[in-house]
Amino acid sequence: MPGGGRCPDCGSAELVEDAHYSQSQLVCSDCGCVVTEGVLTTTFSDEVNLREVAYSRSTGENEQVSRSQQRGLRRVRDLCRVLQLPSTFEDTAVAYYQKAYQHPGIRAARVQKKEVLVGCCVLITCRQHNWPLTMGTICTLLYADLDMFSGTYMQIVKLLGLDVPSLCLADLVKTYCSSFKLFQASPSMPAKFMEDKEKMLSRTLQLVELADETWLVTGRHPLPVITAAAFLAWQSLQPSARLTCSLARFCKLANVDLPYPASSRLQELLAVLLRMAEQLAWLQVLKLDKRSVVKHISDLLQHRHTLIRKAFREGPSGVEAPAEELWGRGQGQEEVGNGSSDLPKGKRPASPALLLPPCMLKPPKRVCPTPPASTVTGDEDISDSEIEQYLRTPQEVRDFQRAQAAKRAATSSPNPP
Repeated sequence: MPGGGRCPDCGSAELVEDAHYSQSQLVCSDCGCVVTEGVLTTTFSDEVNLREVAYSRSTGENEQVSRSQQRGLRRVRDLCRVLQLPSTFEDTAVAYYQKAYQHPGIRAARVQKKEVLVGCCVLITCRQHNWPLTMGTICTLLYADLDMFSGTYMQIVKLLGLDVPSLCLADLVKTYCSSFKLFQASPSMPAKFMEDKEKMLSRTLQLVELADETWLVTGRHPLPVITAAAFLAWQSLQPSARLTCSLARFCKLANVDLPYPASSRLQELLAVLLRMAEQLAWLQVLKLDKRSVVKHISDLLQHRHTLIRKAFREGPSGVEAPAEELWGRGQGQEEVGNGSSDLPKGKRPASPALLLPPCMLKPPKRVCPTPPASTVTGDEDISDSEIEQYLRTPQEVRDFQRAQAAKRAATSSPNPP
């Protein structure tokens, strides 16, 4: 027995550990006396002194998993199985949950936050493995508040020091649009509203890329932009039968929620398409509006890179550039030269508008704060720095003395006749 323990009956130091029914016992090998019985966990120096300790002070306290943590681990595994994630994803999410639960701020948090923690660990695992899953999907499955979920998500990423890549926009489009009910025949779905899945995904991806190139996605939630792009893609594939359908009805047919800013993103996309349509000669004579431009989306997307360069300037340096350089070379130069002959001499065609984010084109109005009313009574204390402004330097003192002497000399001298 390490530490020099002895038998209380015979005083022998030959104490051996005997596992009786999986319960550790210390027995004297000389007289057979059971020295200790049922000591499962000990801590500090009590094991050497053969004394039992309270369980709260034992080493088993740290090995026990609370019922709250057990329930959270089961929820992590159940959520991974509902989402049909690979087994490696499940193991990683469980490890993140156990590591996050060790922090005192998480262990003492409310039940709602612990429920949200389950979804955060699963979302972090999916993002690291480039698995397309949105925060909104997790919140829907857990009936969680989006603001609480996003705050807990950022807290867990910071606490664990994880490197979580952002979700690829193309994968998000495929995942989000695949949940639409427009690709399956049903009694409640008219035949004219059904669409081929691959065609709609391809057209939606092109419109989302166009929105990304024209600053409509930067700094914004992607789902409203994707919803607006999917609506335009769906309308443009069969415009004659679908132009009368509204965005709200489209979301109802697709069995998805209508995001609040989706209508604004739709108007911004239509405005960009109209600017691009003005650069095509066969569309200039049609006088398109935001409703009829949907019919020509396929032509606009086919030449979108060229049309964007023509419709927008990419920076302020284009202000001083001639119109021929902005519109391109070759045939573009001839069209600009012929068009400029009708203008008065010394004037050029109007330059394209700058390609700027919507937040710069239409900045939000800020309330000008009213300055606090200052009441000066003259009894305020003067700081030392302000007093130093009134003190004259030695050079200023000498200059002042010479000026005073010159003044006195001038006034004492008689005036010349």
